Amino acid sequence: MKRKFLLSILAVVAAAFMPLAAICQIAPDRPARAESGEPSYKYEVFAGYSYTSLNQVNQSRYGLEGVNVSVTRDWGRYFGITADGAFYSHPLASGNPGSSSVDALLFGPVLHANLYGRLDGFFHVLIGGEHTGGQSQTPDISFAGGAGGGLEYKLSPHFAIRASGDDIAASFSVTHPATNDSPHETRNSRAAVGVVYKF
Repeated sequence: MKRKFLLSILAVVAAAFMPLAAICQIAPDRPARAESGEPSYKYEVFAGYSYTSLNQVNQSRYGLEGVNVSVTRDWGRYFGITADGAFYSHPLASGNPGSSSVDALLFGPVLHANLYGRLDGFFHVLIGGEHTGGQSQTPDISFAGGAGGGLEYKLSPHFAIRASGDDIAASFSVTHPATNDSPHETRNSRAAVGVVYKF
C-alpha cells in the first residue's frame, strides 16, 4: 500500500513539473545580428578644390578653378540625397575672353559602396542650375544636370579624403561672330579633391 502511495506521489510530482520542462525546451530568441563595427552616420559634408571646363564661352582656352561644397543626407549605408554647390572664378592661365565665372547648384541621389578595406566608391546623378558670369550672356542661367562619381579613402570614422569627377550639361545662348545667338547644349567636365566629414 505504501509503495502504491509513494508511486502515486512521484507520478503527481512528475506531472506537475512536465509543463515546466516543456517550457524550458522552447528555442531561445535569436541573438542580435552582429554589428559590422563601423559607426553609421546620417550626414556628410564635403569641401575642396575643384576645376571645370568652360565650353559655353566662345574662344575660351582655359578652364576655371574654384571650390566645391556638398552636403549629403544618408539613409543607411548605400543611399543618400546630395546638395552640391560650386563656384569657379580663377582661370588656369590668361587668355580667356572677359572675366568668366561659373557657379552651380545641383541636387540628386547618390549610391555608396565599400570597394576594399578603407576605400569606398560612390555614384551620383545631379540636376539643378548653372550660372555663367562676366560674359554678358542672355540668359546667363541654364538648367543643368549630369552624372559622375568618385573614390573616398577613410582616414578615421569621421574623416575621409575624396577625389571625384562628373560631366555637367547645360544650354546657354552662345554669341556667334555672325550676329545671332544660338542656344545649344554644352558639357563641362568637373573634377574635385577635398575632405569629407561624417556625423
